[in-house]
Amino acid sequence: QVQLVESGGGLIEPGGSLRLSCAASAFTISNYVVGWFRQAPGKDREFVCAIAEYSTSIDYGNAVKGRFTCSRDNIKRTAFLQMNGLKPEDTAVYYCAASTRWFSSIDDGIQSWGQGAQVTVSS
Repeated sequence: QVQLVESGGGLIEPGGSLRLSCAASAFTISNYVVGWFRQAPGKDREFVCAIAEYSTSIDYGNAVKGRFTCSRDNIKRTAFLQMNGLKPEDTAVYYCAASTRWFSSIDDGIQSWGQGAQVTVSS
């Protein structure tokens, strides 16, 4: 089971940009689909994006399409979430996720989770 550690969260003003990183322990991270979910206070965990093992397929949640970009670097064993045009409603804890199967929902059997990174969008 791969271990995941997020970094890069923080406080940002509306309209700003932030990049999250997810460092993976598995030497063969290229065997895993990786992606991101987020959870705001009092809400369910929401799908943000997923990227296939060799970046051949990427999927985004409707709330972030056109603003967020999911990417990965298998040599560095790191996944990234570039967030542009941030809005107050993007405030949440962002979780890195990994699985040997494709996922686009919390119900798709995520095998590994990171500890979460807080992102707060506020003026």
